[in-house]
Amino acid sequence: MLRVPPQAFDPDRVARVKEALAEQGFTSAEPLLDAVFGNSPFLGRLAQREVGALGEYFAAGPQIVLNAAILLAQAVARADSEAVAMKELRTAKRRAALAIAMADIAGDWDVNKVTAELTRFADACVGGALRFLLRSQAARSGMAEVAEEACGLTVLAMGKYGAFELNYSSDIDLVAFYDAEKFPFAKRGDPRGAAVDIVRGLVKLLSEATGDGYVFRVDLRLRPDAGATQVAISTDAALDYYEAMGQNWERAAMIKARPCAGDPETGAQFLSGLRPFIWRRYLDFAAIEDIQSIKRQIHAHVGHGQIAVAGHNIKLGRGGIREIEFFAQTQQLILGGRHPGLRVPSTQGALEALVGEGRVEAPVAVELKRDYRYLRMLEHRLQMVEDQQTHSVPGSAEGVAHIACFMGHDSAADFAAELTRVLENVQGHYARLFESGPDLVSAEGNLVFTGVEEDPETLKTLTAMGFGYPAHVSAAIRGWHHGRIRAMASQRARELLTKLIPVILKALAGAADPDVAFTQFDRFLSSLPSGVQLFSLFLARPQFLDLLARIVGATPRLANYLARNPVIMDALLDADYLSRLPTRAELDAAFARTVTGSYEEELDAARRFTREAIFRVGVQIVEGVAKADEAGPALADIAECVIAGLLPRVEEELAAIAGHIPGAGFTVVAMGKLGGREMTASSDLDLVFVYDVPEGVEASDGAKPLSPTLYFARLAQRLIAALTTATAAGTLYEVDMRLRPTGNKGPVAVSLKSFAEYHASESWTWEHMAL
Repeated sequence: MLRVPPQAFDPDRVARVKEALAEQGFTSAEPLLDAVFGNSPFLGRLAQREVGALGEYFAAGPQIVLNAAILLAQAVARADSEAVAMKELRTAKRRAALAIAMADIAGDWDVNKVTAELTRFADACVGGALRFLLRSQAARSGMAEVAEEACGLTVLAMGKYGAFELNYSSDIDLVAFYDAEKFPFAKRGDPRGAAVDIVRGLVKLLSEATGDGYVFRVDLRLRPDAGATQVAISTDAALDYYEAMGQNWERAAMIKARPCAGDPETGAQFLSGLRPFIWRRYLDFAAIEDIQSIKRQIHAHVGHGQIAVAGHNIKLGRGGIREIEFFAQTQQLILGGRHPGLRVPSTQGALEALVGEGRVEAPVAVELKRDYRYLRMLEHRLQMVEDQQTHSVPGSAEGVAHIACFMGHDSAADFAAELTRVLENVQGHYARLFESGPDLVSAEGNLVFTGVEEDPETLKTLTAMGFGYPAHVSAAIRGWHHGRIRAMASQRARELLTKLIPVILKALAGAADPDVAFTQFDRFLSSLPSGVQLFSLFLARPQFLDLLARIVGATPRLANYLARNPVIMDALLDADYLSRLPTRAELDAAFARTVTGSYEEELDAARRFTREAIFRVGVQIVEGVAKADEAGPALADIAECVIAGLLPRVEEELAAIAGHIPGAGFTVVAMGKLGGREMTASSDLDLVFVYDVPEGVEASDGAKPLSPTLYFARLAQRLIAALTTATAAGTLYEVDMRLRPTGNKGPVAVSLKSFAEYHASESWTWEHMAL
């Protein structure tokens, strides 16, 4: 049973703080002081610094103290300097923090009152600071003061702040937008520069830690694509972003958005323009699944092991605050377009609205609201101890005992039992939501990539799956969701991706090095013009995703080729592609079919053909269709096919100029790894060109006749160029001619007679071995 106020966990600290206060002339026997000082070192220090506010609390009550702090924060608008503004804001924060905490601990204000008053105070601070900055900007610009209500800049409160649910040591989520036609300031002719300066100034006034403390930590990451945009964005650019790239988690975030400072008309117009994005009247099945996936990314299975109290994160952990929020928000997103009554920003209000619409049973809502209030109260107690933005129960037995006392429980065991009951109850209701749909969780735990905060449980899951750099993986996937690569530009692609992420990660985790496999998959995905077709294929044929994961995880060469040539994916769909290695006859037939067109087109086509054929061999080796010792002969077949296929084309090109040499013969002799049929994917071609000419033939019969020696040298050079020259489609092979008679000093093509005489009388032993 909770006691209000709680007992002191550390009576000695109570004595020390009271002694220090007595030295300043303050004495009191109020039992509340024991509860405050005996449980919160932070509040003890605060009371010693704000003795006047402490006395006013007992003389006039918390509301009077808080209202005075709010007036002080609002008056910052007329401060003489930035230093004065910062000092007065921090003074106001200390007094407000002390009054609100004491009213909470005393039980005079319930959780809803506490969060509402914290929010009201934050509004006063943000508004006062912004008005100071607008006045300062006008003075620097030589302009008359600009009224806040007509400045064209709006600051939206987001998250818990937007819904009047701010917690005790919370940061405040803000986004700032400006109407470029209305905003009066500019920096070097650009209104964005001036708006950015004002927002940065706002962050400094509120967040910078000084000797007087800080006011609020400011988080600007809920703005559109926070990793790639400035801290102030024009309303037009923001609306364009949400229309083209907005994600469902951003729709959920905007449910709670409200103007808290700046131009209210600009804010109202912006949110009005955003209403069709937030509240879609019609949703297709994929969109509904994507919304539901926000819930399913969290590992919430009924009966999934015992929840440990010590160290548990009551916000993000199992059965925590986030699960209650998502329980309401996911249903709001699906139903709110057709049911305006569900467009409620607060979590408890949304639960009540869902009951009113017949979507949630009344007893379920009652339980979730009760548990929500308990968890929020616990969150406040955890943060009041040292004014830390923490959501985790201490990991030590002493720490748990301290929080149990601060919460008013009779013992740590009593606290653990109550918290466990709450967490399990929340988890049970959450797990049953959309329970008929497929899970989007790993067997190891959460896979959450929505929002802007790293989910600690997700990082643990990625680590358990075998990823050595989980933060890198998480950041890359967030980038995909933000549409930062072409493949993810469409909403449909992002919705399919959400559904597939757990499957993709599981497949990549099976590679020898999951991080390398993920990086290669990221490169491959980044090379695609669109992701919809690929993701649809993954859904229809999951084994294809497994194949792709094995390819990108096997060798960098195959992965790099796939990234540069994503069209090869079409070939992988062919049933014969992976069934066996092609024969030389099949290669020749395929070469003849595909390598057509002008000479330049044929050279490009030959390069594509060769790379695809080599890739096919590599994939079959990875898949075990072909044995490793079959790779050399298969790669040699490809090289021989290409040489044999290009030689007639090269001869035609030369014949068009120099004609033919009647009765002559020309052959390409394969040496080295090609000759021994032991090629690898990176082998060059050791070649020797040999020709034979009938006696008495002295020249070719073309318009520009050439002697046999020059003719076949030209033919050899043209064939080498056809094999080695880089075209728009890349290169084929490197050619090594050093095994010809007399090596690099000899002619490019040698006559059969000279070849025989050289090896009969002049060649070295190693050259005989090469033959």
